Amino acid sequence: MTFFDHLRIAWVHLRERKRQTALTALGVAVGSAMLVTTISVANGSSSNVVTKVIDTAPHVLVDAERIEPLVPDNVIGYPPGRVSMVGKHVTTEAKELIKNYPDVAKRIERVPGVVSVSPFVVSRVIARNKTRFTACAAKGVVPLLEADIAGLKKNLLDKNALEELSRTPNGILVGNLLAAKLDAGYRDRIVLVTKNSEEYPVTVVGRFSSGFNAKDEREAYVNLSLAQRMEGIASNSATGIGLRTADVGRAGEVAAVVGRLTGYRSESWDETNRNVIEFYNRNATITLVLVGFVFVVAGLGVSSVMTTVVLQKVRDIAILRSMGVQSGSITRIFMLEGLIIGIFGVVVGSPAGHVICHFISLIRFEASTAGVIRSDRINIFETPEAHLIVIVFGILIAVLSSVTPARKATRYLPVSILRGQVGT
Repeated sequence: MTFFDHLRIAWVHLRERKRQTALTALGVAVGSAMLVTTISVANGSSSNVVTKVIDTAPHVLVDAERIEPLVPDNVIGYPPGRVSMVGKHVTTEAKELIKNYPDVAKRIERVPGVVSVSPFVVSRVIARNKTRFTACAAKGVVPLLEADIAGLKKNLLDKNALEELSRTPNGILVGNLLAAKLDAGYRDRIVLVTKNSEEYPVTVVGRFSSGFNAKDEREAYVNLSLAQRMEGIASNSATGIGLRTADVGRAGEVAAVVGRLTGYRSESWDETNRNVIEFYNRNATITLVLVGFVFVVAGLGVSSVMTTVVLQKVRDIAILRSMGVQSGSITRIFMLEGLIIGIFGVVVGSPAGHVICHFISLIRFEASTAGVIRSDRINIFETPEAHLIVIVFGILIAVLSSVTPARKATRYLPVSILRGQVGT
């Protein structure tokens, strides 16, 4: 028997049971549609996080922690086997700093792929506005340098806030959620209280909204000189340096070069935010596994239909075997039936998944501040690869589900069937 003979017999079997065949194919279609939708939602969630991270964090972050220790300045020369290490003015509150950051920044600027460099000083303070107060991180920056480092310019809610911050020595740019917490508006004066209980009155010059709830609720920007005074450090010192690269995909390579050049620990954006990215990727994987069980249920439906067909076609099987049809041909006929059901299912389910994704992308709701990222929609990222995976997986499940019934069909003895004794 040729392949087309097998296919014709399989099609006749399925056509005789139209309702069962349609319902089984519908089960595969539902599984396909749900899996396409889930993959698209999971990809959309992960890509949204990555996009937000890239837009709101430096591509490379140079930390004050040294990976190459400095040689003490009192050790000029020493014979082999004798080293003198002397710590000067060491206190328990000594800060790790990038000393002489202008020189370090100049060296970083020469690294290929680096577009902009912005030093910063982070100061942990308590922001107070009359009777309202909350802990926050005041990040001291050079406003015009920081504008493009972490997408700060495009996240501004007040267009000229950065220019005004650069003109206002005691100005502060606050996250929109932090401003709401403090009930602080434009040109309001609030007080920053340092860990040494020193108070620094500042004027609100604008707000920003990054989309990360934690950042918008706990971060603010001040001028670099003000942050240095609050931390009590020299004017040529910084706690870190943020970089923006020409190609975000090569941030890891740039970080490695910068680390070797400066001796300070340098991390790319994906290393710095690894926990957040892994959290979303892990949730996406768990969701995909759970939804994948829909296909398992659909596979059980295919297996059930194939078993019913085998039981109803035992006489046909016996006649075919008596005519000399090999057991392998019988197996192929019933596996082709599973293949046809799988093809019908994914042909309907894949486009249905696309339609569902389209309608989900149109849904809008009130943005919540409860999660990590604030969003007013379910992000969908639909790819051809998702449809291809679902099509292959759907057909494979349908075919594999028909293997056991197909093999069972070949175990019936033609003589026993023709005598009315159905058995092996």
